[in-house]
Amino acid sequence: MERLRSFLACRVQGFSLCRVMPWLVVGLVALVLLNSCAPKPGYKDVSVQELQAAGEPDRIVLDVREPYEYAEGHVPGSILLPLGQVAARAGQLPKDAPVYVICRSGNRSVQASRTLAELGFKDVRNVQGGILAWQSAGYPLER
Repeated sequence: MERLRSFLACRVQGFSLCRVMPWLVVGLVALVLLNSCAPKPGYKDVSVQELQAAGEPDRIVLDVREPYEYAEGHVPGSILLPLGQVAARAGQLPKDAPVYVICRSGNRSVQASRTLAELGFKDVRNVQGGILAWQSAGYPLER
């Protein structure tokens, strides 16, 4: 108990620990709050209907499935870039164009969308439901 009293009464160059500690706590809380408000890289989830209706002339549809899946059918005009190659080859894509990312069901496209956003892409859109949702909506596939 005596050690605790001496610790609390400890003075470092004229400052009482009891007087400094509340300000340290306030500073830490402020830092956490400011960090949580900082913009984080992200992407937007969109439906296959939004992709079908998209009219941006410079849009990119990125299919992150494997080559054999892409060959079985893909969104017309889409570009094949398997998930495992997204980080390495993302530099080949324009960062300012809208990028729609699609896969089979929506799982790999989430990972790819997150990667692209972290790499500085400004307008990344994850197509929810993937090719399965595209087909269910009755939209055409290119082979």
